[in-house]
Amino acid sequence: MNSGERRLRPRKQPRQVRAELTRQRILSAAAHVFTEHGYAAGTTNRIAERARISIGSLYQYFPNKDAILVELLTRHLDDGMRNTAARLPDAWPDSVEETVRHFVRAAIESHLDDPKLLRIMIEEAPRSQALLDKVAHLEKVHVGYVRDLIERHADVRVGDPHTAARLVVSTVELVVHQLIAASDPIDIPHFENELVAMLTRYLTGGNPSSG
Repeated sequence: MNSGERRLRPRKQPRQVRAELTRQRILSAAAHVFTEHGYAAGTTNRIAERARISIGSLYQYFPNKDAILVELLTRHLDDGMRNTAARLPDAWPDSVEETVRHFVRAAIESHLDDPKLLRIMIEEAPRSQALLDKVAHLEKVHVGYVRDLIERHADVRVGDPHTAARLVVSTVELVVHQLIAASDPIDIPHFENELVAMLTRYLTGGNPSSG
């Protein structure tokens, strides 16, 4: 591991409950500080003060605020994976539209907690190799889910299921990230309906029997 990778990794992996609680306090404090002050002004001193710990204690867990932001983004990705898995249906709906809606809604709901922090994570977080690997794994899981949808539904009309699945996943991720994190709020129910309609038309070729 090179020095650039090391500076983006936590220094201490807690083995005791008390240490893990301190780590979570740091992350929670950082989320509030970054949201309130922005990333540039969200210093480690402010984070330590918000977490009610000494700056020395903070540095026992994280070497700098970049590593803290990377950890926040990693936690966001992990939460997104769990939320998506929890919302997948036990049985596939008969309609392509409703199946697509499960996927779209899971993506939207995993981004609603703090849009301003989400925007900071997207725009400011350094990309470590571990983070890139996690993003790639998450994409692979989602592509597999959508490809399964494409191959199971007779109403789907695409020539290349794998390419179509990658296109759907990339579209959902990019559009959801961009519009929910935007400074100009979007109407969530209307956004969900329009995105579901767009993707359903793409997958079915506008076939009305899919709805």
